[in-house]
Amino acid sequence: MQLYSASLTSYKRLPTRVVKVGHVLLGGDNPIVVQTMTTTDTMDTMATVEQTIRCIEAGADMVRITAPSKKEAENLQNIKDELRKRGYETPLVADIHFTPNAAEIAAKIVEKVRVNPGNYVDKKKFEQIEYTDQEYVEEIERIRERFTPLVLICKEHGTAMRIGTNHGSLSDRIMSRYGDTAIGMVESAMEFLRIARAADYHNIVLSMKSSNPQVMVHAYRLLIHHMMHEFGECYPLHLGVTEAGDGEDGRIKSAIGIGTLLEDGIGDTIRVSLTEDPELEIPVCKDLVERYQNLTSLSNVPTPEKYFYNPFQYQRRETFQVANIGSKQVPVVVADFYKYHTINAQDLQAIGYHYQSNLDKWNIADGAADYVYCKSMPQFALPGTLRVILNHEDWAATTDQQTAVPIFSAEAYLNENLTHSPSINFVMLDCFSFGTDVSQMEVALQKLRLDETAVICLSTENKNAVQSIRSMFQMLGKHDVKNPVVVITDSNHSTFEKSLIHYSIELGALLIDGMSDGICMGYHYGNPDILPTQETMNSIAFGILQATRTRISKTEYISCPSCGRTLFDLQETTAKIRAVTNHLKGVKIAIMGCIVNGPGEMADADFGYVGSGVDKITLYKGKEIMKRNINSDVAVDELINLLKENGAWVDAENMQSS
Repeated sequence: MQLYSASLTSYKRLPTRVVKVGHVLLGGDNPIVVQTMTTTDTMDTMATVEQTIRCIEAGADMVRITAPSKKEAENLQNIKDELRKRGYETPLVADIHFTPNAAEIAAKIVEKVRVNPGNYVDKKKFEQIEYTDQEYVEEIERIRERFTPLVLICKEHGTAMRIGTNHGSLSDRIMSRYGDTAIGMVESAMEFLRIARAADYHNIVLSMKSSNPQVMVHAYRLLIHHMMHEFGECYPLHLGVTEAGDGEDGRIKSAIGIGTLLEDGIGDTIRVSLTEDPELEIPVCKDLVERYQNLTSLSNVPTPEKYFYNPFQYQRRETFQVANIGSKQVPVVVADFYKYHTINAQDLQAIGYHYQSNLDKWNIADGAADYVYCKSMPQFALPGTLRVILNHEDWAATTDQQTAVPIFSAEAYLNENLTHSPSINFVMLDCFSFGTDVSQMEVALQKLRLDETAVICLSTENKNAVQSIRSMFQMLGKHDVKNPVVVITDSNHSTFEKSLIHYSIELGALLIDGMSDGICMGYHYGNPDILPTQETMNSIAFGILQATRTRISKTEYISCPSCGRTLFDLQETTAKIRAVTNHLKGVKIAIMGCIVNGPGEMADADFGYVGSGVDKITLYKGKEIMKRNINSDVAVDELINLLKENGAWVDAENMQSS
């Protein structure tokens, strides 16, 4: 397990080979590089140049440009010449998918080429073929013959290469042997890496992208494990969640996938793939990277002798159930209302509870919080599914000790003179913050493990919050403590954008490793003008659970970032589809700009909307074509009809329950 990270419980950067991309150095102790990709037609030289400049001025250290055929690859020279004439020396990366000859042209022009092992030489026709061992070896030899010329060109011209595996575009050969798995992604890249190493070519970066952050994280960790085991060294890693989407959801999903790995010290360059203008990706990248610029190891966090979780596949920590928390229950959401002196029924609308006074009933949304943390007991009849958490002294004074439940400090919990709830008690533990008495913590853990009413609430004041809380989970495992855990994270960042990343990483990284049964977010901003609303906080909480696949409460969109291959207005179309389908809980809809990104890149989408020609759309159910080359002006209506035909549609007004 130690082979995938320099440290699991204290931040330390994973040592990797240093790779040169133009004047930019990747890997080793070099700063994490941020990059993006243009969305213009590569044959439109001036439009591509202007957009590239906007990206550079926004802070991009590299810019990627698509080269789907020979003519685009050749035009990279004109783009590069114009940029250099204007004084921009930023390295350019050519994005290649199906065309080896385009890659060989581009490698003589730009500083780096990206190839996808799933479709560079291999086939992707969604065919299940049983290969004998001999046939499999022969296929790899065919890849060697076709891939080696590019390797030699890159070696001759000093061009770097990214071997970029995508979860959604694994070849039929890889799928036949390994299935749709993280290990299949790893082996797909390792085959190409072995060929490059055999030619003594090492100017290589690798990536393991997926639209599912769980799969992405596990694939990168496995790749490192395999490289270290086979080669004794690790090549630099490019991090990204592919087809993350737009807006809040796209940022949450990207921050969780990329941030979980950055917390492990993994990652040498990042790209946040949003269905937005590429220059808008750069501030998100910069906020992610900034978190790790001054992060150092913690001396007061003990190094565990044994790890109690599997970092290579999702497995939720084993717990017993307390009320609706733990065991097989979905993670709960605790809304922090403590800044309110009192709350009323109207306030609960922000967290998914809508009171209809004329009917005297509550409508409860799928994204409704499960608990509220308050100063005092609300003076109105609460919806039956909602419970109130009060500080112990306030709970002891209230008359409704069924709806209200107490929360204790560790010291108060150990006080035998205090009354406890017979059903559920929340207990705060501060994880290895300075001044924490570890021996006193162990006394508390011994009592907790025998208390089937106790839910542990973990928080920390350490800057290394993920490592500190992860270490606390290790201590729980060591002492065989199986109480459910709610993880609490607060933010005091100066901008909401940074807070969004903060919440996504600190909660998402632990959820991906199965380490949480509930989440609670608080905020302590110096500037009251940027306070997020309760509705926004609730949306982020459920967005984090959705992105980690631990609690599904809404529609999921797998939407690629626009690029020069896109055959329709991707941002406008995504917004239009979202507007009419965002009430379809649990349905995964892929919106792909071209045939390169679909159907392969749709990963595990239920339905797909894929550009197949100029203003032409092909609709998919899973990987199966259902309606081919329909006009884009009626395609959204046809998508709705497809959803209805397959039982995936319900009317929006029927989506709330009372």
